[in-house]
Amino acid sequence: MILSILDWAIIAGFMALTIFIGFWVSRQASKNSSNYFLGGRNMPWWLLGGSMVATTFAADTPNLVTNIVRTNGIAGNWIWWAFLITGMLTTFVYARLWRRLAVATDIEFYERRYSGRPAEFLRGFRALYLGLFFNVMIMGNVTLAAVKIGSVLFSVDPIMMVLLAGTITVIFSVMGGFIGVLITDMILFLLSMAGSILAAYYAINHPAVGGLDALISNPAIADKISILPDMSDPNQWVPLLLIPLAVQWWSSWYPGAEPGGGGYIAQRMLAAKNENHAIGASAFFNIAHYTIRPWPWILVALASLIVFPDLDSIRHAMPHVPENIIGDDMAYPAMLTFLPVGILGLVVASLTSAYISTISTHLNWGASYFVNDFYGRFIDKKASEKKLVWVGRLITVALMVMASVLALILEDAFQAFRLLLTIGAGTGLLFLLRWFWVRINVWTEISAMILSFLFSLFFEFGPYSGFEDWQKFILSVACTTIGWLTITFLTSPTPKEKIDSFHKEISVQKGEVRNGLYATLLSTFAIYAILFATGSLIFANYIMAFFLTTLALVLGYGVIHIFRKN
Repeated sequence: MILSILDWAIIAGFMALTIFIGFWVSRQASKNSSNYFLGGRNMPWWLLGGSMVATTFAADTPNLVTNIVRTNGIAGNWIWWAFLITGMLTTFVYARLWRRLAVATDIEFYERRYSGRPAEFLRGFRALYLGLFFNVMIMGNVTLAAVKIGSVLFSVDPIMMVLLAGTITVIFSVMGGFIGVLITDMILFLLSMAGSILAAYYAINHPAVGGLDALISNPAIADKISILPDMSDPNQWVPLLLIPLAVQWWSSWYPGAEPGGGGYIAQRMLAAKNENHAIGASAFFNIAHYTIRPWPWILVALASLIVFPDLDSIRHAMPHVPENIIGDDMAYPAMLTFLPVGILGLVVASLTSAYISTISTHLNWGASYFVNDFYGRFIDKKASEKKLVWVGRLITVALMVMASVLALILEDAFQAFRLLLTIGAGTGLLFLLRWFWVRINVWTEISAMILSFLFSLFFEFGPYSGFEDWQKFILSVACTTIGWLTITFLTSPTPKEKIDSFHKEISVQKGEVRNGLYATLLSTFAIYAILFATGSLIFANYIMAFFLTTLALVLGYGVIHIFRKN
């Protein structure tokens, strides 16, 4: 495609704004490591929540959802919709606990909850394991999406695309720190949403689609349009609905949807002004994440099934794109090639913004692990605040380089998503229970981390590699969970004085957890009701939309009542 001068001007304008904000806040971000990684712990809920949403709105997310819808229909999205339960549990139970603990990163939790050299080892190792290995995997996947979008829209060589995207992002991230990330995330989220809505509008009005009514009635999407899988076929409803809702949400550790909160979600709760702002940030994130964002992507994906019914049609339309990156996830950027002048620039700017917001968060989050939980804890305990900030900036550049290299190796958006989901299988229940079950000890954590990794590799590449993905996932969860439970009872518990000190810090009040669970249940159903009410409204099922909206309002009132009581 050839972008017009107007398109380029729009893209360049938003990139310039991003870099300007990074330089504008650089002095405040550089004051100390707390400012650079947590914004001085004085951030409001709406800014933190908006940043969470923007971070999970990555450049690869529309590609991933398109892949899911084209492969398994709208019902396939339960693989990530199920994480809403985790998110609301974090909101109403764990957000306040993280804020009370007042650690610099969630990795610091290990030395607050456990004692001795094993706790020190676990903190340092997890800092590198999550901050480098997992983090680079995520960023590599997001950068892969940038490569695919660049290949489709601009015929840009993958290496050149990685260099361009990485350079702009790393300059902003190094200068602006956490405060810069928060400010730009809010702006970029609004732009990203505008871009996705415009992309959906033009997709459903493509001449081959013929508008929303024609899309809904088109036989090409007849088996893709239901929000529930075929309940008469176990091969459909078991992997697409039962496993995510019954097992996946509590058993698997996945960035952005960690059971009990963690990663950059915990980072934002720790940066909040107080407990209420931490809760408000998490609530805002989950509401926006599950009710505002999905439908524009889903509509583009459904329209793409008519315009590009198979991979051969995508290959034929884009002969300039490397063969090894052609997949169903390419249908989303392929649909963008039909956008008019000006709109194309805005949508490309929105996708670029989504990329920058996600990568900048992961760079800052990964650097915070390295600086706070590895370098400052084990390498140079007497390092000055100025030195810690500079080490953070150097590791930020290193993370971007590693992610860029990985992006040139990966081929598919769903490939990395499934790998990350599998590696964390079986550890989720531990992260939920460790705050309250005193029998859990440091060896529980170490064994869960090792076993989840080994079992995931065994079931993925061993004699059971021929099993269905959901079967391998269940086996990995079962074996890992049984393994760490066994280790828990075979090893000595954490010393009582350490447990007492930890519980004093988090100070759980009587009835607090019970009320939090009630609020979790009601809010989960309320948000699902809003999500499906929106879908019903789009598909002209007005009676169902009215019923679901009314249900959401009633449940929402109940949540507010419980929250005030708590």
